Amino acid sequence: MGEHTTSIFAEMSTLAAEVGAINLGQGFPDTDGPQALKDVAIAAITDGRGNQYPPPNGLPLLRAAIAEHQRRFYGLDVDPDTEVVVGTGASEVIQSALMSLVDEDDEVVVFEPWFDIYAAGISLARGRRVGVPMNGPGLRPDLDALRAAITPRTRLILLNSPHNPTGIVFTPAELAEVARIAIDNDLLVLSDEAYEHLWFEGHQHTPIATLPGMWERTVTVGSGGKTFSFTGWKVGWATGPVELIAAVRVVRQHLSYVSSGPFQHAMAFGLSLPDEYFTDFRADLATKRDLLSAGLADLGFRIIPTEGTYFVSTDVSGFGYVDGLAFCRDLPRRTGVVAIPHQVFCDDPSIGAPFVRWAFCKRTTVLDEALDRLRAGLA
Repeated sequence: MGEHTTSIFAEMSTLAAEVGAINLGQGFPDTDGPQALKDVAIAAITDGRGNQYPPPNGLPLLRAAIAEHQRRFYGLDVDPDTEVVVGTGASEVIQSALMSLVDEDDEVVVFEPWFDIYAAGISLARGRRVGVPMNGPGLRPDLDALRAAITPRTRLILLNSPHNPTGIVFTPAELAEVARIAIDNDLLVLSDEAYEHLWFEGHQHTPIATLPGMWERTVTVGSGGKTFSFTGWKVGWATGPVELIAAVRVVRQHLSYVSSGPFQHAMAFGLSLPDEYFTDFRADLATKRDLLSAGLADLGFRIIPTEGTYFVSTDVSGFGYVDGLAFCRDLPRRTGVVAIPHQVFCDDPSIGAPFVRWAFCKRTTVLDEALDRLRAGLA
């Protein structure tokens, strides 16, 4: 685990605090989600419903809401009693899935750049990480490379769409090919869909579990923190077939055991919000995406159009830097703004070398100020 002792997020957040920089590196909103969810959490505390241990697999109320969410948005028939597990954020559920489904020396194929907890989780499971690039001018998944990466030791494909950090959403054709490869090789799929409701026009998210032959081999992960802008509440979940969720449950109960009692009540309420909440949420983020993307383009960055998540990726090679890591380490002192380089999320640093991720889930006044600082510092 030595390679995971440091985190680029900790490094950049420390640097941001040190120099008073605007932190567009870490992906958390700077405004709260719906007041109605706060009210439900407060009521659960006040009337004593949320102050003691909830059931290890999650409140029945929340598990039922998750199952209904999967039916409502995706047409999936999920049993809340046996095919849902709730955890301390999507992160814990992902780690639990890796530790329960991957044995020592099993290969886990993951698209790179990947989110950093994937690498740590695979190491904790004593598996072997096999990277497949997101490449080309649009940072699309290299499906030929995915096919070539499969060996007799491959156990699982770790999929993330909408994808962090690139901001792309896998197309139906790309998902169909991933599914074909998984079925042909009898592989499991761990599908991190934390940003499932953060997709933009023309790029609607499709869970891979909805494709023929995929439900029975897929664990799908969701995030209340990302969906409702309460990342500090740490409520996530997974759905999937009985035997896979049973395995995830066994590991997860030995990590945090239980957590987030009052917030589980709130998330159950949130999942029942009308469609307008989800469309308005995307519309607000789209406005912020367009503001930051246009400003960065005006400064001379090549933009990778954001299809989902709340990140925009740019190519920084036009600014005289050999890689994004050097750029990001200079940026806070040079401009008073923090971003995150792709290359630290790649086994092959050349894949992510020119690219940097910026978070736009901030108030528009903060984004305007960040752009002003960049204009002054990069001039």
